[in-house]
Amino acid sequence: MIEPTVTLPPTRVRRPPPRPRATVRWPVLVVVFVCAACGLVYELELVALASYLIGDSVTQASVVLSVMVFAMGLGSLLAKRLRCRAAVGFGLIEGALALVGGTSALVLYACFAWIGASRGVLVAFSLIIGILIGAEIPLLMSLIQRAPERSVATGRPRRVRRPAPAGDPDDTAGTVADLFAADYVGALVGGLAFPFLLLPWLGQLTGALVTGAVNAVAGAALVLWFFRRDLTARGRALVVGVNLAVLGVLATATVLVDDFEEAARRAVYGERVRVAVHTELQEVVVTGGPDGPPDLYLDGRLRVAGEDEYRYHEALVHPAMNGPHARVLIVGGGDGLAAREVLRHPGVRAVTVVELDPGVVRLARTDPALAALNGHAFRDPRVGVVHADAFHWLRGAAGRVQERYDVVISDLPDPGITHSTKLYSQEFYGLAAGVLADGGRLVVHAGTATDRPATYWTADATLRAAGYATRPYSTEGRTPGFAAGPDRAGRAGAGRAGPDDWGFLLAVRGDRPPVLGLAADGPPLRSLAPRDLPAAARRAERTRITGLAPSTLVHPRYCN
Repeated sequence: MIEPTVTLPPTRVRRPPPRPRATVRWPVLVVVFVCAACGLVYELELVALASYLIGDSVTQASVVLSVMVFAMGLGSLLAKRLRCRAAVGFGLIEGALALVGGTSALVLYACFAWIGASRGVLVAFSLIIGILIGAEIPLLMSLIQRAPERSVATGRPRRVRRPAPAGDPDDTAGTVADLFAADYVGALVGGLAFPFLLLPWLGQLTGALVTGAVNAVAGAALVLWFFRRDLTARGRALVVGVNLAVLGVLATATVLVDDFEEAARRAVYGERVRVAVHTELQEVVVTGGPDGPPDLYLDGRLRVAGEDEYRYHEALVHPAMNGPHARVLIVGGGDGLAAREVLRHPGVRAVTVVELDPGVVRLARTDPALAALNGHAFRDPRVGVVHADAFHWLRGAAGRVQERYDVVISDLPDPGITHSTKLYSQEFYGLAAGVLADGGRLVVHAGTATDRPATYWTADATLRAAGYATRPYSTEGRTPGFAAGPDRAGRAGAGRAGPDDWGFLLAVRGDRPPVLGLAADGPPLRSLAPRDLPAAARRAERTRITGLAPSTLVHPRYCN
């Protein structure tokens, strides 16, 4: 007997009903807040690392910000093509943003360490990150608009014929305002978290990787939970797979980041790294073998070359000590080497060192090689150390200083480095004049006269505008292969040889330039003798550029 065939109706897969706008509104705002915070952290990471690796923070910040803002507009336009697949598009974009932003600092540092060129990589990362950030808000707006105005269980969606009141789920203008408010507040939190939490606790590389992981989790969670109805099975698998892969890459990089940083440091500084510490302000690295003198790097720039640092410090200090020198102020000089030379004069009664970074002074006190190089100057009871910004310290020094200083020594990084530019300004030299005794001398390290004459003679013009008469001079001597200026990428290995001189300016208040000489009771010097000083002055004068304007706080004129 043939049994009749029974045809069953096709089984429909029941999908969960779409969530109403009122339900998804707050989760979306939270994710916008988190993603905005992460986006600004990526931006600040690029600015900070580029300023550290390349130099000139104003230029690097301008490049990153302008490229990124342009790219955000471009990303908003490109997001139009993904509106029909907004859920999967947002999930993939957040995964890509987490990967690119999280690894940006790592890749930028690797390019600098092993290739030497990092400006093109900086622009590329700024462009890509900006495009991905710019696509976020349009896609989220598309997802919110697709959500029904009311839940399917509570009734049919209603049609709005007039503008909805503020706070109503149908208020499109209010939704846009809420999205941008969450975006801006998130940017505020990210901007504050970067310098006060991420940098001191995690550092630049690990901080970027952790930020990328947070970004990936937030974006994927929103799409997979609140907008899962908008995902096909293939789209859901794609979002899950991509974000898991991104988290795997970020986790692996976080585990290996210490080994990577050590390898990159060896690539930059060589195999003889003795000490590498991150202070609150900068990276401090000491290199050198057990038998040779140490080299000191601050933020990757050679600050002290142990083999010939005596040439620099003798030329900086001893011409200024020609005259009364009982009380001496050293601005900068946290390595203790300028203080060592000052203490070689028997008439010195007190030395004040104003150094911003306590970590440098701590290392100069405790590291055996550095302490030996500076002659344990910080153990001398005549030496007092003040940890402060020199500009602000001088502003209040009139009420604190009981006696004025016979000599002020400006032992600072080159004026082309942005954070030191204000210490080469007309206002700073005016403050220094306030603590100088009658007939007191001010000596300024102003960079190299032969390689950057415009910078050197701008410092001279600035001193003269502040009421000083100056005597320029320079001395030969430079460790081969390293630039003296602000661009730490300017190594000989990168195709550029370093300059071979240091330039100085000796100044006194008034119209009569100081006499360039050495103190009669001064110690014997290895690199400087009275007969050498006329040649030192002529060497600087050969590079003179006239007609330069002084540099001020509101109009810094130093160039690289």
